[in-house]
Amino acid sequence: MTVRTHNKIAVLMGGTSAERDVSLQSGHQCAAALRDAGYDVTEIDVTADITALIQALTPRPDAVFNALHGRAGEDGNIQGLLNLLGIPYTHSGLLASALAMDKAVARTMFEKEGLTVAKGRLATREEILGGDILPRPYVVKPNNEGSSVGIQIIHDGDMGPDPDAIDADTLLVEEFIPGRELTVAVMGAPGEEPKPLAVTELRPKKGFYDYEAKYTDGVTEHLVPAPVSQGLGAKAMAWAAQAHKALNCRGVTRTDFRYDDSRDALVILELNTQPGMTQLSLVPEQASHCGIAFPELVSWMVETAQCD
Repeated sequence: MTVRTHNKIAVLMGGTSAERDVSLQSGHQCAAALRDAGYDVTEIDVTADITALIQALTPRPDAVFNALHGRAGEDGNIQGLLNLLGIPYTHSGLLASALAMDKAVARTMFEKEGLTVAKGRLATREEILGGDILPRPYVVKPNNEGSSVGIQIIHDGDMGPDPDAIDADTLLVEEFIPGRELTVAVMGAPGEEPKPLAVTELRPKKGFYDYEAKYTDGVTEHLVPAPVSQGLGAKAMAWAAQAHKALNCRGVTRTDFRYDDSRDALVILELNTQPGMTQLSLVPEQASHCGIAFPELVSWMVETAQCD
């Protein structure tokens, strides 16, 4: 049972990133669950107007539930502001958020931990559009977006990357890992050993686990616990906890993997410091599987909130 020390909670949602709509869904659902748990909740739709945000946080709440996703909300910027204001907030701090959001940097840190990552490198827009950088199939993805925004998979016979879908000067190019999509949520209070919850296998009914597959009901089948061997399940959960610690994360994270059955190879893709909290999201689903109701989950998150 979570010990109650806070009462007034501000839920930040919306934001200015490509994931604004999902953030609004997450925020509304978390706010409702916090009210069910007995908290006095204020919902704040965050825009680019920082002065308006500071005014909305005055008088100061006891804690902030950060339901923002993507740039500005997940990359350390909002965390830095809350640190300056001295308002405890959920999820990871400034540095961990920035590290996780920069996929290339996070890959390097995972490799140093002995975790297997896909072969790949950063490349300029001109390099990517100039010809294949890696043997096909390969993946082109923004280096600092979440929710699979802007990802392209280039297969044999394709024309090549779509220039209209590339809106950054530098992107991450990785080999495509065939096989199964796995994900593990982790809960880790500051100063405590992170606890992986479960392994979920994601089976999109078409294409891959892209933005539509993540947030459209009925498009992706969630299998929790994943139908994998005991050894693979334990390995995925151990790697998720290790990744959480490697980036010095706190609160809730979710780590995504691919598993290539043909090579018995588990590959870590990325760690999400602000995983979705919608009705279709994976963290609430795994928590429920472990006997943690949604109001209890969000209560734990605000009660373990802190500044850097």
